[in-house]
Amino acid sequence: MTTTTGAENARFEALWRRLVRCPPSPEASAVGSELRGLLGAPDRHFHNLDHIRDCLRHFDEVAPLLADPDAVELALWFHDAIYDPGDPTNERRSAELFLRRSTGAAPVARRRICGLILATRHAYVARTSDRRFIEDIDLAGFAAPWDTFMHHGDLLRREFARQSDAQYYDGQVAFLEQLARRPVFFATDYYRARYEARARENLRRLLELRRTEGYGMTPRT
Repeated sequence: MTTTTGAENARFEALWRRLVRCPPSPEASAVGSELRGLLGAPDRHFHNLDHIRDCLRHFDEVAPLLADPDAVELALWFHDAIYDPGDPTNERRSAELFLRRSTGAAPVARRRICGLILATRHAYVARTSDRRFIEDIDLAGFAAPWDTFMHHGDLLRREFARQSDAQYYDGQVAFLEQLARRPVFFATDYYRARYEARARENLRRLLELRRTEGYGMTPRT
């Protein structure tokens, strides 16, 4: 199980104290411990603390471009707090967990952070720059070097261990084809300029590989 470092714990706790008054909310250390427990569960092979760590590295890169960096950072910590493979309600339930823990935060901040968490569903066109950035941060792994990208895919496959290869990889092809049809992969100019070409190439190569393996080609009965 991957654990956070002392510096990472201190960073989260300082962020929580900046945004949330305790009490009535739980103390920062208690919330951090809860998140570490959720993200560090043994069935979390990809959607875990390492993914949050990767997101925070991208966040640090773009923080000066954000309107409310603290809100984006806290949303990143919570966006995969609840994760059941294939459950379309994961982000909503993660936002609800944030709301239950953050009663001491300003109402406008709570609404903003919930909107940022829900933006990671990638289900609609983001209305604000910060929501577009959090979408791109969450998808930045698609632009990783090929070997890293494929390793992440192997970790995701392990999270869906209850599915057969046909179920999983046919679903993966459908999802990748949906991404490939997007007019642009990334929502912000910043990410498009730096990572669009590599993400598109990774998508192309992976789709070609899966089709060569026979997935996503014909309906299965």
